Amino acid sequence: QVQLVESGGGLVQPGGSLRLSCAASGLILNYQVVGWFRQAPGKEREGVSCIMDTDDSTYYADSVKGRFTISRDNAKSMVYLQMNSLKPDDTAVYYCSTILTWYGRSCLGVSRTGFWGQGTQVTVSS
Repeated sequence: QVQLVESGGGLVQPGGSLRLSCAASGLILNYQVVGWFRQAPGKEREGVSCIMDTDDSTYYADSVKGRFTISRDNAKSMVYLQMNSLKPDDTAVYYCSTILTWYGRSCLGVSRTGFWGQGTQVTVSS
């Protein structure tokens, strides 16, 4: 049974940093396109960032570009999201997911996803 587990969320002040981790059991993340998504209360889920399986190309939503960095550690089969300069608007539940198909060049143009984690809460507040 495949399971994705996110960790690393928490409460942080504006301008602070957090690093989210996505671990998988029953699946080797090294060979997957993996994305981070978030959903704030009352808002639709949005894609934040994704990393390709072939060449580790990365893509970011405009709202996080320059502040967030997605990466993977193949030795540990983990995917990370380093979040810097956090803003209150970044408050949401963050999920990792495998991305199966997408439109265009960017894997953020998601059309079909695979497995999802249960999410980790990120709250940015003073």
